[in-house]
Amino acid sequence: MTTAQHTLTVFGISALALIALLMFRPDLGKQLTHSLFPLPMAEAQAVEAPALSALMEAPASVQTAAASDTPLSKEEKALLGTQKQQQWVTNWLSKRYRVANDATNMLVSTAYLTAREIKLDPLLILAVMAIESGLNPFAESPVGAQGLMQVMSKVHHERFQEMGGVQAALNPVANIRVGSLILKDYVTRGGSVEAGLKTYVGAANFATDSGYGSRVLAEYRRLKQVSAGQRVPTTTPVMASNTPAPAKAPAAESGITIKVLPHNEIAGL
Repeated sequence: MTTAQHTLTVFGISALALIALLMFRPDLGKQLTHSLFPLPMAEAQAVEAPALSALMEAPASVQTAAASDTPLSKEEKALLGTQKQQQWVTNWLSKRYRVANDATNMLVSTAYLTAREIKLDPLLILAVMAIESGLNPFAESPVGAQGLMQVMSKVHHERFQEMGGVQAALNPVANIRVGSLILKDYVTRGGSVEAGLKTYVGAANFATDSGYGSRVLAEYRRLKQVSAGQRVPTTTPVMASNTPAPAKAPAAESGITIKVLPHNEIAGL
């Protein structure tokens, strides 16, 4: 009887101590519960990342060139180039601007398809993209120029209407298309690529564009060499054009570099 009494006393004291401990440390209670009564493990559901193409999908109205089955003219073939040329350009830009190759490939393909549709040199489009944003589709300048080609969406909002509104300015495909159209307009009105680039950067009313046009054309020439299969260093210093010209006119396209080729001079620039 004495032994049983002592045993019950020990158990009672231990139970009280345990209750007191659990009151001050509820986390221990949860661990003890999970140890004694483990919950059935739910089956892990596989989460599949969206395809890169889905992340960069453009509105249907922008993809007409890609879906067209119309036979290519000689000029369009020159603008689209060969698959090998596009791959050379893709690899070079990917290394130069440290952008994933798959993403760069989509940007390059879009530039070439846009070039075919609006009759603009794709390498000029890519040169503008490179200088303006370093191939960053989400870049934004202090004055509100957005996307790959740094389009002033508030100024050119009407051009984005058919693509979903100004929020489409950060859509890579829409941004390339609108920026290229603006660039072509400026080159056509200016009468030369240099004049078009000067207007594009908002320096039309100034004596100089602070070297913006020279930077774009230098990058364009490098891309020309790359597309011809030549080895071009990817470490050549390049200055981003987010540094504005002396002062940008509010209504001008800010941060957009444009280069348009006449139909009969596609390969001459």
